[in-house]
This record gives sequence, structure tokens and C-alpha cells, in this order.
Amino acid sequence: MAPWAEAELSALNPLRAVWLTLTAAFLLTLLLQLLPPGLLPGCAIFQDLIRYGKTKCGEPPRPAACRAFDVPKRYFSHFYIISVVWNGFLLWCLTQSLFLGAPFPSWLHGLLRILGAAQFQGGELALSAFLVLVFLWLHSLRRLFECLYVSVFSNVMIHVVQYCFGLVYYVLVGLTVLSQVPMDGRNAYVTGKNVLMQARWFHILGMMMFIWSSAHQYKCHVILGNLRKNKAGVVIHCNHRIPFGDWFEYVSSPNYLAELMIYISMAVTFGFHNFTWWLVVTNVFFSQALSAFLSHQFYKSKFVSYPKHRKAFLPFLF
Repeated sequence: MAPWAEAELSALNPLRAVWLTLTAAFLLTLLLQLLPPGLLPGCAIFQDLIRYGKTKCGEPPRPAACRAFDVPKRYFSHFYIISVVWNGFLLWCLTQSLFLGAPFPSWLHGLLRILGAAQFQGGELALSAFLVLVFLWLHSLRRLFECLYVSVFSNVMIHVVQYCFGLVYYVLVGLTVLSQVPMDGRNAYVTGKNVLMQARWFHILGMMMFIWSSAHQYKCHVILGNLRKNKAGVVIHCNHRIPFGDWFEYVSSPNYLAELMIYISMAVTFGFHNFTWWLVVTNVFFSQALSAFLSHQFYKSKFVSYPKHRKAFLPFLF
């Protein structure tokens, strides 16, 4: 194993342990779903916990005990409301510290230290974390807009455990970004005279990738929303139809692929080397791959004419 990898693994702080655990859980779940149908776990509770929305529909009917924990999928907007408010607050704290020299609140600094934030992190640029937090906030704001004005939700459901996980997720992601800021006591540590002097080529590349991925995700959500609207933009039904256009020509869930690309753009913005963020990216990869695989199965089972060449998540591969 490379020396840098050994050093990173030896510093398995609580935050990294959480992301590693989530990654392992989604990987194991995905592998179980890839088993032949006869070997696939038939536990109704297990299947109910990993499926949401349209992938909960089908035969046999879900047990009443499972339906008792249903939450409307349209509550997805709550995730982004929490994210916009919480990560907006974190961004405000970081902006105050970087540009005005204001210390982080003592409770926030204490929480970051518990999660594993270190003093004077070697080689990490404060500007990288600032840009990633800006990207995360903009991503959440756009997704909130899409939930409220673009997407057309039917009466499909998510499990209350999935709902609670979604509420916590963006809080944890924001803390993960902020914990990567090099610290000097309760203040962000900035090398040089000005944080803007830390600008590097990978910040520009990461920003371009973020904009590109976000634009494609937005376009995919518009395509999905328009399937349930007439030309005047009025919702006329809530049925599922085969989407076409943009990345839908290659995969069944391009919005999930774009989500992965957005997180990879943040890894690029961190300069490619941030081990903690790559754990986040790996978690996103397996969680989105699982959702895409289940969605792909739904489309193929519902539509006989579903395009044969279309993959689930990765063009030409999976």
C-alpha cells in the first residue's frame, strides 16, 4: 500500500468512519441486488428500506406493516430546506472567518473537533473548502427550486427511515466540508495574505465540472417533469413514461449520474487528494448506483419497448 494511503487510513477519525460505514452498507446492498433472483433476500422490510418512489410499486403488494411507515416522496423538498438553511449558516460562519477574521462559534468548533477536524491540515487550502461549501449550498438551492417548481410528484412514498436519513445527510455533508478547513484555534487558517491568492487551476476545473453536471441534472429533471405536463406546462397526469433526450439516451437515471459528477467536481475542487471527500464520493457512487439499478429494473418490467441499449447508471458499462 502506498505510504500516503497508509497514513490516511491510520487517521480514521469519526467522520471518516461514518462515511466508510455508509459506503460499505450501500455496496453490500447493491451486491445483494445483483444476485440472481432466486438468491435475492426476500425480506419485505429490507426491500422496503432500500426502495423508494416508483420502485416501491409492483407485485406482490407491500405488507400493511411497511405501509404504516410511509412518507410522501414530495417531502424530498424538506431535505433541501434543511440543507439551504444549515449549510447557508456554515457558509456564513466560514465567510466571516476567512474574510473578517471572526472565530467559529465555540459549539461548532467543538463539534468539528469531535468529528475529526485537525489544526493546520497539511496541504489543504481554505479556498477549496470555501468553494465546495458554496457549490453544496447552490446545489441544494437548485434542488429545492426543482422540487417546488419543476418536478411533478405522484402519490409514491418513501420509508420514514429514508426520510430521517435524508434530513441528516446534508447536515453531515456540510460538516464534512467544514472539517476540511485548516484551523488555527477557532479561526480558519489561511496561508498568504489573502484567501483568494490560493486560487489554483483545479478550482477552475472543479467549477466548470460543477456547472456542467448541474446543468445536465437540471435538464434531466425538466425532462422528467414534462412527461406529466402538456405543452402549456399544466400537469395532466402522474403516470410513468419512458423519458428521452440528453443523458436519458444512454442511462435510465442520468439525474443520479449527474449527482455523482457533482460530487466528483467537488473532489476536483479539493485538489484531487482529499481522502475524506473521496469517501463521500464513493458513498454517493454506490448509493446512486443502487437507486439507478432499481429504477432500471422498474422501467424494464413496466415497458416492453424500453430501449435495449440503455444502461442503468454508467453509459455503456452498468
